[in-house]
Amino acid sequence: MSSSTRPLLVALTGGIGCGKTTVLHHFQQLGIPCFVADQVAGNYYTQPDFLKQIRSLFGDQVFQPNGDVDKLAIARIVFSDTHALARLNALIHPRVWEDFQRFVQSNSLAPYVIFESAIAYEYSFDKMVDRVVCVYLEEKERLRRLQLRDHATREQLQARMNNQLSAEEKMMRAHYVVLNYEGNPRERQVKHIHQQLINNLHS
Repeated sequence: MSSSTRPLLVALTGGIGCGKTTVLHHFQQLGIPCFVADQVAGNYYTQPDFLKQIRSLFGDQVFQPNGDVDKLAIARIVFSDTHALARLNALIHPRVWEDFQRFVQSNSLAPYVIFESAIAYEYSFDKMVDRVVCVYLEEKERLRRLQLRDHATREQLQARMNNQLSAEEKMMRAHYVVLNYEGNPRERQVKHIHQQLINNLHS
């Protein structure tokens, strides 16, 4: 599908805890099809062929007695071992991108579609889309929100953040930025970016 016959591809990214889900909701309210990479990848853990590959990567230690994957066990491994994380991502991300391509085809009449992923830059998804929108929030506030949401320790959260580019670098590399501060209306920023993207189609 060439760029002239498909929707504009827009990645929505930002560091963990920055508020991407809230921003994504505003795009959905505007009628824009949104593909959430983490949700799609989560469904793989019910697919027998994927589970077989997970077992070959990590062994029985990441499986519960009933055969379900223990995602916390996987997280403990990959967030302390960059090679294990790379192997997991090499298994997941090509599959995610294939699913996104099907999503684009099924929404071919939309002006643009959104690919939401916290790691769009880290795994070069930014090079496969036309535009990138970054949601920015300073690290101190992200940590505060994540501790409330995930009930994780500061050290655990910091380890996850260390596997991503800094929020500032993501912001500098993006085409558009949503500054996700209280008192800085997200919806107004999203509508402005939406109009910019629509205008881009006709320029």
